[in-house]
Amino acid sequence: MKLLAGKTAIVTGAARGIGEGIALKFAEQGAAIAFTYVSDSSTEKAKELEVKLIALGVKAKAYQTNAGDYAACESFVNDVLKEFGQIDICVNNAGISKDNLLLRMTPEQWDDVMQTNLKSVFNMTKQVIRPMMKAKSGSIINMSSVIGEMGNAGQSSYAASKAGVIGFTKSIAKELGSRNIRCNAIAPGFVETDMTSYLQDGAAADKYKAGIPLGRFATTEDIANVTLFLASELGSYITGQVISACGGLNI
Repeated sequence: MKLLAGKTAIVTGAARGIGEGIALKFAEQGAAIAFTYVSDSSTEKAKELEVKLIALGVKAKAYQTNAGDYAACESFVNDVLKEFGQIDICVNNAGISKDNLLLRMTPEQWDDVMQTNLKSVFNMTKQVIRPMMKAKSGSIINMSSVIGEMGNAGQSSYAASKAGVIGFTKSIAKELGSRNIRCNAIAPGFVETDMTSYLQDGAAADKYKAGIPLGRFATTEDIANVTLFLASELGSYITGQVISACGGLNI
């Protein structure tokens, strides 16, 4: 029996990286997938992923929409409900970084990161809890970061947004637990994706790996496996928690 058979999952920011890995893992376990991407440059990759998901035997559809825009999220969730009939799982994965020292950071850089990384989680969660409350069941999984737990020089906006995700997650878990809706966060460390490609080789990679007890960066599948646990009945008694999938970086 597949762990997510009969379920429908939303994954935001899934055209590449962690989101793509989660969408594929969920589809392998039987979930129908509605996923988002935002930029025209990601259209080709999104269509390729849609084909891969359908080839796994599940219903899947890519939506070009901005999770940081409240009205766009409302429209997107309504479209998913019409197309798929239900929403059982929501993975709030969309995220960006615009790293800079505070002295050099512009208000626009700060606002962009907050809108994409934190406001998007509010936008999407606000919309998906309606069908979840009606069904008296649901799992919301928010992608935070080990940087949101530890902080990091030059990443104050990213750290603040990801720390905000943790506080939001715990609050929603308390609000919706009585409705059998679970809300958890994952705090990845360094993951091998396009966003961290500049860290994966040479002296920079050696420096970061030296601080990771497991001695390696995570793969997208490492993070997808944790997400699957929280999405499925395997994690049915877990809510309001932050799982640090960071190879021990935060200890």
